[in-house]
Amino acid sequence: METHSQSNLTMALQVVLLLLLCLTTATTSSSSVMSELAKPGCPDKCGNITVPYPFGMGDDPRCYREEFGFQLICNHTFTPPKLFAPGISIREDRKGEEIDYWSTDKVVEVEEVSLQGQLRVYSFMGYSCYNNSSIVSPNTTSFLMNMSDTPYTYSDTHNIFTAIGCDARAYIVSGIASTVWYRGRRFQHGCFSFCEGKNKTLEGTNPGMGYCQTTIPNTRGLKYFSCTLEAVNKNFSSSDFNPCLFSFMADKEWYNFSVADLFGFDFYTKNRGRVPTVMDWSIENESCENVTMRNATTYACGNNSGCHKSPNELGYLCKCLDGYQGNPYLQHGCQDINECSDPTLNDCLPSTICTNTAGSYNCSCPSGTEGDGRRNGSGCIPIPPPPPSQTKFRVIQVCIGIGLGMVLLLASYWLYHVLKKRQIKKRKGIFYKRNGGMLLERQISSKEGNVEKIKVFTVDELAKATDQYNENRILGQGGQGTVYKGMLSDGRIVAIKKSKIVDESQLEQFINEVVILSQINHKNVVKLLGCCLETEVPLLVYEFISGGTLFYNIHYQSEDFLLTWDNRLRIATEVAGAIAYLHLATSIPIYHRDIKSSNILLDDKGRAKVSDFGTSRSIAIDKTHLTTMVQGTFGYLDPEYFQSSQLTEKSDVYSFGVVLVELLTGEEPISFTRPLEGRSIVTYFISAIMGNRLFEILDAQVLKDGRKHELQKVANIAKICLSLNGKERPTMKEVALELEGLRRSEGYSHVE
Repeated sequence: METHSQSNLTMALQVVLLLLLCLTTATTSSSSVMSELAKPGCPDKCGNITVPYPFGMGDDPRCYREEFGFQLICNHTFTPPKLFAPGISIREDRKGEEIDYWSTDKVVEVEEVSLQGQLRVYSFMGYSCYNNSSIVSPNTTSFLMNMSDTPYTYSDTHNIFTAIGCDARAYIVSGIASTVWYRGRRFQHGCFSFCEGKNKTLEGTNPGMGYCQTTIPNTRGLKYFSCTLEAVNKNFSSSDFNPCLFSFMADKEWYNFSVADLFGFDFYTKNRGRVPTVMDWSIENESCENVTMRNATTYACGNNSGCHKSPNELGYLCKCLDGYQGNPYLQHGCQDINECSDPTLNDCLPSTICTNTAGSYNCSCPSGTEGDGRRNGSGCIPIPPPPPSQTKFRVIQVCIGIGLGMVLLLASYWLYHVLKKRQIKKRKGIFYKRNGGMLLERQISSKEGNVEKIKVFTVDELAKATDQYNENRILGQGGQGTVYKGMLSDGRIVAIKKSKIVDESQLEQFINEVVILSQINHKNVVKLLGCCLETEVPLLVYEFISGGTLFYNIHYQSEDFLLTWDNRLRIATEVAGAIAYLHLATSIPIYHRDIKSSNILLDDKGRAKVSDFGTSRSIAIDKTHLTTMVQGTFGYLDPEYFQSSQLTEKSDVYSFGVVLVELLTGEEPISFTRPLEGRSIVTYFISAIMGNRLFEILDAQVLKDGRKHELQKVANIAKICLSLNGKERPTMKEVALELEGLRRSEGYSHVE
């Protein structure tokens, strides 16, 4: 029995904990929506007062709306801190001496900020004290509250004007004395109070006896007013029990008359001379229609909110749409209310399933019923069963519908693939023609030279060869494009270059150069095997060279292939011969334009292969130069070509000279580890030669293997190749012969 009781107690505790958890979750969910009152990173509290956007505090202008008056001041010298509205100014008249309090945080303290368009502040009260002969100090007979150039106006629906005292007359005008007119006429309201005697004035007396009150009707939009207080008969008759008079504009719910307020100055003291007053505020001096049409960027309302006319008729306010809650002035301040999380928020019947939607909810009736599922709607009504014949007919309809749907689906699938293939074929044809396919066909059909050796690959062949251009097949990437490793259907390993861009105006020249390059048959030039013109940019297919670049082998030497001096001299000789072949032995001279160590490949036996003709240009035999847009690699680029844009065979000679220096020194063309004057390998090298320091800068392997006279000879060749004046440089043929002769130790010089 005891065990059973403990079990029940445990179950009860679990239920209570579950309810508490649900309540906490709901509260947290609700508070998370409501907590977003200020912009991210902006304070939303000053003491116990919440400050929602468009109001804000601090020096960050992002935290409040730009219009004057929305920036409030939180004074932390108080405990707790107090909030002030610096845009409201007060002028106080004490015995004829006007004292101004303009925009100071010591004047208008804010008690509450409401997103419904109200600002509750503490304003001043007027007072005047008498004895049986004259006015005595202290007294403030009148004061002016000025809210010009702020979003605030006096609220005619929340405030009431009150005067306390015997024989008191108080009135309010729309400015200072009679100088201000309101809406074309002078605005003035007031009231009068009297007393029959100390013992005849009772608690709860109607206005007029001991105090008076008056509303200020039809004053929407009032931004400044003046309150004045005076005794009709100087209060001499009642000064013995009512020495002071008071007047103020305050929240109409705030003051309840008490006879004790007539006796002395205590009423002023206990309220510290302040009364709560309600101000209306709004956004801009525009209607909803005008502001949205005029400038959407200044429109204050965020998502899921709407524009509403302000009570003061001077602007507009924002409110969250039905089904949303939060701060409508923030971009995403209005958040959806989950009506399904709380049964009191929805109208669904207990038997239905509540589904929350954006700004609303749906009530789904149980199976076998229909309706809107709401208590105040059609509810959930049982669906009458259909007759047997109708059921059979519906089954037939469903089967026919499914069959037709399947046929339509298959037909659509087939049609899609047919159209897709046709579209792909059409795109291939467009690219083929645009990339010069017809011109290439004419070149091939003319049977000139070895043009028939050109292989025109299809896009499908190359996609299959590169496994759909798999990232794992990438050999290298650069400014001109990406190179993939591929295997053709016949088992050959190739390198496929996929360019990034193509200049359509030079496609004809591109085809001509493809034809020329395909005819090159030199052991030290990478062979162009063919091309593909069915893609957006043409693809070029080269023979695959497995040994990596000369740049890598110079600067990251591996144990598999040691760059001895003999190997370096052989590579230099092979490269020089290949470039000379391009300049002289082809039907039309070809200038490479980007000779550099990373464009020189080494095969598995260490033989050099000149590659990457992406920037190369052919030139007519009867011309000595070609004017082009400057292209090349910084550090290798001919300075004369850079300045004149005139490409000559001597431009390749200069670039080759840089490669020679790389082979000699093992240094990179541009290095920030060298001193400023030697960051360029050319200046670094020339400076060393001029200073007889050649052997100080040579690579350790070169010094170890090479003979000094050979090293000096190659250095001289490099130096003359690097002459700033192109005419002083040798031809590549001369350089090749000199290097070849040096290798054979013939000592025959073709370089002066």
